[in-house]
Amino acid sequence: MRPETLPVRSLLIPVILSALLLGACGLPRGKETAPSDMITGKLPALWREAAGGQHDKISTGWLPDFQDPQLTALVHEAIAENNDLRAAAHRLEATRENNIRARARSLPQVTAGTTSNRRLNGSGSSVGSSASSYGISFAASWEIDVWGRLRDSENADKADYRSAIADYRGARLSLAINTAKAWINLTEAQQQVELAEKTLQDFKKSLSLISRRHREALLRAVDVQFGRNNVASAERNLRSQVLRRDEAARTLELLLGRYPAGELEATPNLPTLRRQVPAGLPSALLARRPDLASGRERIYATARRADTARKSLLPSLRLTGSGGNGSPDLRRALDPSFLTWSIASSLAQTLYQGGAPSAAARAALELNKAAIYDYLQDALQALREVESALQVDLSLREQESFLLIEVDQASKAQAAAERDLGLGIEGSSVLEILESQRRAVNARGSLIRLRNQRLQNRLSLHLALGGDYETSEEN
Repeated sequence: MRPETLPVRSLLIPVILSALLLGACGLPRGKETAPSDMITGKLPALWREAAGGQHDKISTGWLPDFQDPQLTALVHEAIAENNDLRAAAHRLEATRENNIRARARSLPQVTAGTTSNRRLNGSGSSVGSSASSYGISFAASWEIDVWGRLRDSENADKADYRSAIADYRGARLSLAINTAKAWINLTEAQQQVELAEKTLQDFKKSLSLISRRHREALLRAVDVQFGRNNVASAERNLRSQVLRRDEAARTLELLLGRYPAGELEATPNLPTLRRQVPAGLPSALLARRPDLASGRERIYATARRADTARKSLLPSLRLTGSGGNGSPDLRRALDPSFLTWSIASSLAQTLYQGGAPSAAARAALELNKAAIYDYLQDALQALREVESALQVDLSLREQESFLLIEVDQASKAQAAAERDLGLGIEGSSVLEILESQRRAVNARGSLIRLRNQRLQNRLSLHLALGGDYETSEEN
């Protein structure tokens, strides 16, 4: 064994021990300590925290009003499987971790290190001399928060995190509402397909009647051409409605995190509303709206940052300490009795920096004022959305009552025109039956669309209110 081997190993011992010790302190605990480049579906813990209790009731408590079990199931599936919401949950987790970094600014900072050195002094052809040295050092610093500047900064970061939680709740509520709207659109599209199929059958039946009367020399050739025109138009409309239904299915499948194959089947009937909008909804419900809750937190955060910037103009007090030991003997270098240490305090005040600190304080104050006016505008927008949704709900309900009469009368007129033409009653004409069919088809299609609009508007009202009609904001 060469004589240098043992000292070299001695040099590596403190370095390796320190690396293991410091590395163990720095690595995060738990199973997931490394980034992943694989696609996984695991949900973060915060997903469940932000989705439970009042959060869940506010976001989905309105579902029973639509009396549609499949709608309820699809909304819950979207909340569990939507990839955009999963990504938002992980970003929220990152925000929470960043808060830990912000809180660390008010705590002491401690560092430690070791050194080892091996030096060989050559002397020509003769054997040179060698020397080793070892060292260990510690340092600590702590800024005493005399004026509360660090506390204000930490409170601002906490408010940012609460704002991020409110934004996540808003994304969750928006996803639930959009999923319900997509399901209702799919159901309406299916009803339009069924109406198009029935219309095609009616037009073919009318064409058969017109053709028979033409063969009996009771109608002209142009009447047959009108009938064929209607059948071709109905064929085209049927294919258009099938395409629209398949696209509606793909839209919903995308929200559910499924492959957009357009194969999701709709029920034949639209959901039915269990009750009318309760009278005298309290405006206090708007306080729970996620965007308004987020805005309030942003106001608080900007206020604390304005205080932080203002207090940065004041002197800062910092305590520092250091300790260490150096020796050519490894055992002595590791012996605490040979440790030297020092403690110092410093008071620092910025005297001149081109006016930058004062400008930063004024800018922070202006940002706080901007956040206040942003919140006021958001509140007015929320009130407008609620007022509009309430007025539209009343108008559509009244329109539906008149449209039901229109559908009934158009259906009776179509049946009478077909009967009169079939019996050859004097005064009946092909144009009369074609016009009655057109009006009946338009009225039925309008009724389906209007009922869809009523449901869509009710969902928009829940989105504007920030949830159901009763649940207050969680304290």
